[in-house]
Amino acid sequence: MSPSTISVLDTLAGARHADPFSVLGPHVEHGRVVIRAIFPSAASVAVTRPDHPPVEMRKRHPAGIYEAALENEEQVPAYRLRVTTPGGQVTEIDDPYRFGRILSDFDLYLFGEGNHTRIYDKLGAHPLDVGGTLGVHFSVWAPNALRVSVVGDFNTWDGRAHPMRSLGASGVWEIFIPAAKLGDRYKFELRTRTGDVVLKIDPFGFEFEAPPLSASIVCRPEHEWRDAEWMDGRSTKGCWFDRPMSVYEVHLGSWARVPGEEHRYLTYAELAERLVGYVKEMGYTHIELLPVMEHPFSGSWGYQVTGFFAPTSRFGSPSDFKAFVDACHQAGIGVLLDWVPGHFPRDAHALARFDGTALFEHADPRQGEHRDWGTLIFNYGRNEVRNYLLANALFWLHEYHVDGLRVDAVASMLYLDYSRNQGEWIPNKYGGRENLEAIEFVRQLNTLTHAESPGSLTIAEESTAWPSVSRPAYLGGLGFTYKWNMGWMNDILEYVKKNPVYRRYDHQHLTFSLLYAFTENFILPFSHDEVVHGKGSMFGKIPGDAWQKAATLRALYGFMFAHPGKKLMFMGAEFGQDREWNHDHSLDWHLLDEPLHAGIRRFVQDLNRTYASEPALHEVDFDGAGFSWIDCNDNENSVVSLIRRAKDGGSPVIAVINFTPVQRDGYRIGVPASGGYLELLNSDAEVYGGANVGNAGMVFTEPIAAHGYPQSLRLMLPALSCLLLKPLAETV
Repeated sequence: MSPSTISVLDTLAGARHADPFSVLGPHVEHGRVVIRAIFPSAASVAVTRPDHPPVEMRKRHPAGIYEAALENEEQVPAYRLRVTTPGGQVTEIDDPYRFGRILSDFDLYLFGEGNHTRIYDKLGAHPLDVGGTLGVHFSVWAPNALRVSVVGDFNTWDGRAHPMRSLGASGVWEIFIPAAKLGDRYKFELRTRTGDVVLKIDPFGFEFEAPPLSASIVCRPEHEWRDAEWMDGRSTKGCWFDRPMSVYEVHLGSWARVPGEEHRYLTYAELAERLVGYVKEMGYTHIELLPVMEHPFSGSWGYQVTGFFAPTSRFGSPSDFKAFVDACHQAGIGVLLDWVPGHFPRDAHALARFDGTALFEHADPRQGEHRDWGTLIFNYGRNEVRNYLLANALFWLHEYHVDGLRVDAVASMLYLDYSRNQGEWIPNKYGGRENLEAIEFVRQLNTLTHAESPGSLTIAEESTAWPSVSRPAYLGGLGFTYKWNMGWMNDILEYVKKNPVYRRYDHQHLTFSLLYAFTENFILPFSHDEVVHGKGSMFGKIPGDAWQKAATLRALYGFMFAHPGKKLMFMGAEFGQDREWNHDHSLDWHLLDEPLHAGIRRFVQDLNRTYASEPALHEVDFDGAGFSWIDCNDNENSVVSLIRRAKDGGSPVIAVINFTPVQRDGYRIGVPASGGYLELLNSDAEVYGGANVGNAGMVFTEPIAAHGYPQSLRLMLPALSCLLLKPLAETV
């Protein structure tokens, strides 16, 4: 054995060889076939062929490198390896090093260009049949690693057993392992340029062990979809602009627990029955889930993702989650997912410094770190990273039939100086603070998802004055379908937190949003962010006794549903949860035994029903033609009144909201048409926990001019209330 051969075998045995396929497997050498294999734990290895006796392999290295020469063979025959363990157990396997490349040059070209929209079908772990041999194809992008191996249940987690083939300048490594199968746990073992050996999860893994464990699992999520009618409608009916859209925001781990079983989580299957049934009963049109992608720390609520392509195993399998989405669609409920392309955690087993270098993130901390959250920022200027995120967005829309993505923390992506002091950020090439690469990524995201998945939604959680967030990219906008109206949420919550005596001094918080209401396609949120970190619950924010809190909350929700824009409400708000949300505990469902809380829930249920049945409340949300004030200036009484209009001259709806605990007899508002007005909803009704003050279900106009109209209504306006009124006859 020559010194050079010894050196090669030593390198291979030490898992330091960058090109194991050049040594292992079959090779035609000097007119014969030489087969080499590495089995560190074997007692002996033999080559078997049909119609030939076994050929014992010679141990060429103490670390378990074996070699056999097949004389008189000038071409590689069909063969297998018979492995005998020290205990005498015999297993016959296919040699992974006799299989050629799986990934094509075209796949690698598209990935390197950033345009492989189904790269998740190529990279990661995929069960395959290669020439009649069943196994798993593993591939991973790690361009700066010196060596990459797959370790897992199929090789006793030994990085020497299955070093991968490098596919050159693409930075991709691959191997087909016949011994691997569905359900096997695995990771990638990488040797970095500094000589360190690190274990990493699969960035494209479809399933992971439940935390705190973290291994990837070979998975092919299968489900027989039964939502064809919904999916066909999604692609033809558009993006809900003129339809009712009322979203129930949910954290799956704390919506409800199972108290009799140590307060365990509900499973996806149980949620498909209980949560979907509840949302349907309440009249919501959509469920929005806080991120379900796999994450190690429950306290992040899912916003620090490690497994971007895997629903969390906390609640069941990927197939179970598909069944959950299917159940939603069959019940007529859309599914939105919070999605986090802005940052990822530093966990050593995940994306951070994946191949020993800043691969997915920026190397410079002035670009690559979110100091507020202790996380890392994706490098949007790198084609492969951008491809990873774009393909991930399409993955959830296509493979899991999700109806839309609410993109988290968009402002942190758009601005280079986000939450940074002077000197802590790097200006763009023009000297500005805009993150040009992130802006281009966002536009590409929205253009691609809307083109590839017609009818799907993208929603920006964006809190700044960035223009045209929900305008098409080809018109210079960012291209989102909707934008959360954070300004409205902040203003209105500041308003209702005031003692009613002082609300007249902050009346602008009620009205300011209408100065910009039609500049974007807005969703009005009462989100999870407003009921954590000491902010208290929606119920708890409001001053006064329990009756005043409940009444104010009903009035507030009535104003929300009368205001232009789609609606979103975090779980628990619909029944007045009085304790701040805690991700480790169930909502306080026992509160529904109390009439005030049961009344709030029934009012929200009836609001959803009325909102859906009255076109004026949802058809024209993003055009000034669908809204006008009757009176927005009555700050002394803290009352606003408004008109919502439908398309094509349909019947309008009048809303009158009183934010003081004072009943106002004979409160007059002008209206556009004479005749009777039906009281659609009165938040002070006894059934909602109110005092049952109102207008006996009907009120008629009087020929007295008010607010620019020749006729008016004289209303009994309850304390802390919202009235929704509708003319019996068509208006002009």
